[in-house]
Amino acid sequence: MTRYLVTGGAGFIGSHLTQALIARGDEVRVLDDLSSGRRENLAGHELGDPGSGAPVELLVGDVADETLMPAALEGVGGVFHEAAQVSVPQSVALPVRSIDVNVMATMRLLEAARQAGVERFVLAGSSAAYGDSDELPKRESMPVRPLSPYAVGKVAAEQLMTVYGRLHGMKTVTLRYFNVFGPRQVDDSPYTGVIAIFARALLEGRSAKIFGDGEQTRDFTYIDNVVQANLLAMDRDVEPGSIFNVGGGERISVNQLYARLASLAGSDVKPDYQPARLGDVQHSLASLEAIREQLGYDPKVGWEAGLAPTFEWYRERLGAGV
Repeated sequence: MTRYLVTGGAGFIGSHLTQALIARGDEVRVLDDLSSGRRENLAGHELGDPGSGAPVELLVGDVADETLMPAALEGVGGVFHEAAQVSVPQSVALPVRSIDVNVMATMRLLEAARQAGVERFVLAGSSAAYGDSDELPKRESMPVRPLSPYAVGKVAAEQLMTVYGRLHGMKTVTLRYFNVFGPRQVDDSPYTGVIAIFARALLEGRSAKIFGDGEQTRDFTYIDNVVQANLLAMDRDVEPGSIFNVGGGERISVNQLYARLASLAGSDVKPDYQPARLGDVQHSLASLEAIREQLGYDPKVGWEAGLAPTFEWYRERLGAGV
């Protein structure tokens, strides 16, 4: 049994990861400022303060606050760094905050983990690193071409991971996520994932905005697959500083996605097409060769299979008036 630190552990991806760690017999310390994470995402777990020995210890605070690092890392065997500023448009509007959270906080956490003797560190990276390259699928060996402060921050953070792995022997792994979705992804923020935004709009009988012509494509990746990749990255021994794509391996257009969600909602409301946004990429698809070969990753849940339980979660949430 090991205690892991999960930053952003009360958020969408972090709470699912926390749940999986507890299910396999580990313990978790969550560091979350609850700005987008929610205590109810940890419902069903016995919560306690840091040092209490509870299966899930909750430390409420900003991951950018280095004074919290000793309490966050005490007795920890590995770090899953999920906390981040996650929105491209928000990073364009507030670039300094984006870099502070995604780069400087990662730097402080890596250094504190090194000083605490933590040997394993997994970072939530992003497919935004690839930018607008026409080459598909996206391979980890491709040059990075960030198009936004968010993407720049994610690329800088994964470079820090590589440096700490090579300089200090930490077992560091970056996972480049491709459009993650699933239950618990917030639907009440303009900066959340497109599936959450579409689902809420359709359930409320509103027209959802599509930026551009809707023919842009994404590799929508169900949360269970992302959790699997994180656990493998933590447990397997690979070269320090390794970078892997995490996707579903299938390319879907935004128009296809909207049509499928509209069908689940029983809605004939048409989307509201708006001009394309600065910093958005046109097409994205993950090559999974490296992560399959080196980590044994195998995405079990396809985008359509994952869409149904995700949509039902939003239906129940809206019905509960949340």
